Amino acid sequence: MVPERLSVLVAGGGPAGFMAAISAAEAGVGGVHLLEATPEPLHKVRISGGGRCNVTHACWDPRELVAHYPRGSRALRGPFSRFAAGDALAWFHEHGLELVEEADGRLFPRSNRSSSVVDTLRRAAATAGVTLHTGLALQSAVLAADGFALQLRGQQLSGQSGAVSARRLVLATGSHPSGRRVAASLGHSLVPPVPSLFTLALAGEPLLALAGVAMDPVGLTLELPDGGIQRQRGPVLITHWGLSGPATLRLTAFAARQLHGCRYRARLRVDWSGGRSQADLEELFQQARSAQPRRQLGNARPWPDLSRRLWQHLVAGAGVEPERRWAELTRQQQGGLIAALRDSRYTVSGRGPFGEEFVTAGGVSLGEVNLATMESRICSGLYLVGELLDVDGITGGFNFQHCWTSGWIAGQAISESAGGPTISGSGRRSRTSADTSQPG
Repeated sequence: MVPERLSVLVAGGGPAGFMAAISAAEAGVGGVHLLEATPEPLHKVRISGGGRCNVTHACWDPRELVAHYPRGSRALRGPFSRFAAGDALAWFHEHGLELVEEADGRLFPRSNRSSSVVDTLRRAAATAGVTLHTGLALQSAVLAADGFALQLRGQQLSGQSGAVSARRLVLATGSHPSGRRVAASLGHSLVPPVPSLFTLALAGEPLLALAGVAMDPVGLTLELPDGGIQRQRGPVLITHWGLSGPATLRLTAFAARQLHGCRYRARLRVDWSGGRSQADLEELFQQARSAQPRRQLGNARPWPDLSRRLWQHLVAGAGVEPERRWAELTRQQQGGLIAALRDSRYTVSGRGPFGEEFVTAGGVSLGEVNLATMESRICSGLYLVGELLDVDGITGGFNFQHCWTSGWIAGQAISESAGGPTISGSGRRSRTSADTSQPG
């Protein structure tokens, strides 16, 4: 049963909602109720990172951390100065979960299972006294004399009308339209949501026959119809429909709105050489010609880390016979191969079939939220956290970090507004590049 009068209602049982509820309850707020519309809370946490959950990223300086957010970067300087990646690392450690840093900076639970993160959050919520309701959703909210008059829906109501009141309301509904509708009904304007973090489709491109080939590093330059240009460099994976991998996802995150505006039609230039200069490649070709003059081009790559399948594809695409020996390679043919390695060009025909972690760009405008407390500037007692806001990060744990940060700040602010104590974030837990040892 849901009490008719609530102190705090958190709508949305995802990472931001759980962190807001736990933070408030641990800071002394009683009567915190957390709603999750589905039977399984924290579903996105459970499926993220291939079932491993990339909790955050080892980027300890808030000034560097904000650069990983295509939307909201400047505004996040303040929130991250209070609770950033080092704080999240310490928070999970204090709640019994050790995170381990991988070579690329991503932080995963030592168990390598996302279920460990889910269990930690659920256990922390229960210990703090948070009441979790699954299969129960917030349908509407209107301002009342002492907070909000709410209408809930779901089977858990068991004959109740679903009408309850709450002194404070936290919207943590992620990209689900229901939360946006409630925010709009309470006076907020919305930045139209568009997909972010997605793969690029290259329909009809012969390159697709190389599905499964991965290269790192690869340089990507996206040329948009409006004259805009976006660049990224890093790992790229060729798929059955186009290009994926971290560099592609970062590229599409920063170009999300521009790509949406041009219906995902653009030109893509790819540097398969790893950033090698014209002179570098000419030297590698000369070494190959000297060291293996009688070997056929199709069987002998100019450097070992170049994918054999990709090299053979580029040789064929340049009109060079794969049976031609290195000693027989003409200057014109060499020029064509070097151009293909440094500047292959493709036509982007759309998005891939799904988005990484289903991240969206858009939501409640940040100018309408006090980011020091996550409280609405329009509607007192309303707090907005997580992906509901017009904030999104690139792949690598950055979207979760914003959830931990905004949820923690909201919980602390709710406690302070209720007259309870607050906890200093970064002053106690933050780490710098000079302090990178694991806790414990």
